[in-house]
Amino acid sequence: MTPGTLTSGPRTTPDSPSAQLAEPGVRLVAVGGLLLAATIILALVHITQGTSTVNAGDILGLVFGTNDDGDTAAVVAASRVPRLVAGVLVGVALGAAGAVMQSVSRNALASPDTLAVNAGAHLAIVAVAAIGLQMPLLGAVGVAFVGGLGAAALVLALSGTGQSTSVRLVLAGSAIALAFSALTHTLLILFAQETRGLFAWGSGSLGQSGMDKFVLLAPLIGVVLAVLLAKSRSLDLLTLGDDQARVLGIKVRGTQILAVVLAVLLAAAAVTIAGPIGFVGLAAPAVVRLAAAKVPGLHRHVPLIVASALMGIFLVLGADVLLRALVGAEAAVEVPTGVVTTIFGAIFLVVLAHRMRTSGPTREARSVSLRSARSGRAGVVVIIVLALLMVAGSIAGLLLGDAKLLLGDVANWVSGQAGPVVSSVMDARFPRVAAALLAGASLALAGTAIQAVSRNPLAEPSIIGVSGGAGLGAIAVITFVPLAGFWAVGAAAGVGAAVASLIVFGLALRGGMQTDRFVLVGIGVSAAAMAGITLLIVLTDPWNEAKALTWLSGSTYGRSMQHLIPMTVALLLTVPVIASLHRTQDLLSLDEDTPRLLGIAVPRSRLVLLVCAVMLTGSAVAGIGVIGFVGLVAPHAARALVGARHKLALPTAMLLGALLVCAGDLLGRTMIAPAQLPAGLLTALLGTPYFVYLLFRSRLAR
Repeated sequence: MTPGTLTSGPRTTPDSPSAQLAEPGVRLVAVGGLLLAATIILALVHITQGTSTVNAGDILGLVFGTNDDGDTAAVVAASRVPRLVAGVLVGVALGAAGAVMQSVSRNALASPDTLAVNAGAHLAIVAVAAIGLQMPLLGAVGVAFVGGLGAAALVLALSGTGQSTSVRLVLAGSAIALAFSALTHTLLILFAQETRGLFAWGSGSLGQSGMDKFVLLAPLIGVVLAVLLAKSRSLDLLTLGDDQARVLGIKVRGTQILAVVLAVLLAAAAVTIAGPIGFVGLAAPAVVRLAAAKVPGLHRHVPLIVASALMGIFLVLGADVLLRALVGAEAAVEVPTGVVTTIFGAIFLVVLAHRMRTSGPTREARSVSLRSARSGRAGVVVIIVLALLMVAGSIAGLLLGDAKLLLGDVANWVSGQAGPVVSSVMDARFPRVAAALLAGASLALAGTAIQAVSRNPLAEPSIIGVSGGAGLGAIAVITFVPLAGFWAVGAAAGVGAAVASLIVFGLALRGGMQTDRFVLVGIGVSAAAMAGITLLIVLTDPWNEAKALTWLSGSTYGRSMQHLIPMTVALLLTVPVIASLHRTQDLLSLDEDTPRLLGIAVPRSRLVLLVCAVMLTGSAVAGIGVIGFVGLVAPHAARALVGARHKLALPTAMLLGALLVCAGDLLGRTMIAPAQLPAGLLTALLGTPYFVYLLFRSRLAR
């Protein structure tokens, strides 16, 4: 320094310690500012979209006072602002809730969707509407909160915590969500008048009739966020582990319970405002956590929660803007915003599946599979008993219903000597019972083959997206070609199942057939397919909810003899092939190397078995619609009864699947006769407890 030089303190160079300390904070503020600016710009674009002639110039005129048109102000205040603020509140609530759930469970896949919070809240609200109770707005939040909290507690109890249980958490959430969805659909069918409009709402819609929800729920969401931010230090310390957090004075269990309760309350408020909007609570905090690797300080919960809330707003408003840009403002009125977020969220789940670390292809199989040994003679006895039970169930299905018959009536119908009343009943009832038997056997056989190919005992056609793809193909033909015959619908279902299976297996095979990746990719494809079905329904025929519920729930109603042909043909073609490969399936289910060492052409065998499974699933969906969990429950129960060898497990699973769907159809026809419930709903309710048992058993075995 030369004499006379004036200084105000020590100079800071880019490499000085103070600059290095300041850089993370500057980067964090810069990233937050960019996210806030992008969200504001998107909100401005959002408010310019709508069905009226009000454009961006008119709105800018209102803002700057150069436009005093009362009609313009009325349109903005009555329609566009309520939709915008609904998107903001929902995005904030779901983004923050997902961030907290992921932190508490220490699981990057935790969210209101994967913890079944949205499904539980939706069921609670539909149940209240079904019994005719009129609830005030805050009362509806309470109802949704109770349903969501119960679902989250059950899922967390089944899955445990930690990154190693990512697949188990998603599977537990999927199982509970499926059961709750079955109950919800049952209520929608039984109380169609009381619950009208709640089907589309069940996918998440930002349409609002005023600012009432904002006035009541914005303060609630604000208070919950303030409490979470105040507890941010405790949440930061929880990430260090329970023991370390206790050493530092944190009440771990109390903090976890409080955080989960507050997160569920946020999700319940979001469901009350706009219905269950899917995957925002998963994607928003996950994106922020990915950015935290390059933005120091973003992993702390104050910036994490704030950034997740902003990202939630961005995703919700972005989905709404994109929706109205693609289909137009008029059509977008009927399309739930949650359909778009679910499609994007499903894609994001697939991306996460590729990024996550897995522990190999056989870990989950060994922890969950029931591999008890049985002698050949005992297995044959089991098969004979199941065959007798299936015959008894079939006879009961023919005799019972809204009109009860006797065995003599059936004998007369078979011999062609029945009267007109008996003939009319049997002509309608026989195809239903036969369709249930064939579909159950097809799905069980497909599930057994898929589990052997993937070495994953938790895989089955509906969970890995094959059933959803078949349903999407069938609905597309029904929607765009209303006069298409059954064979065209069946072919479309087969194509949809094939496309879905190619996507799932193609993505899962990259880097090896790893269990975790396979399941998560399948769940993502399944969610996208179901969102696509909802999108087709609401875009083309928004008032025909029965069409969607029939396909999504699986129904034998109105089946005729022609509906039996594809399933019969598929079984005749695939059963000999799959049965002849029973030893190959035994080897494939062990590991990757053993079948290769013994000379098995693994890729070709997998392809053959997969093609057979796709044929079986496509024909079953074409015949009676989407039925879940048959392909999961039947193979597991078969292995429990006769052991893991496919020579006995294959016929046992087919008999169990046929018996399960036949029982679901019988219960659906007799429980509330003359009204009826789809067989798929009863099958889901019957199969879910067993699936939950498998998850609980696998957790105890770890």
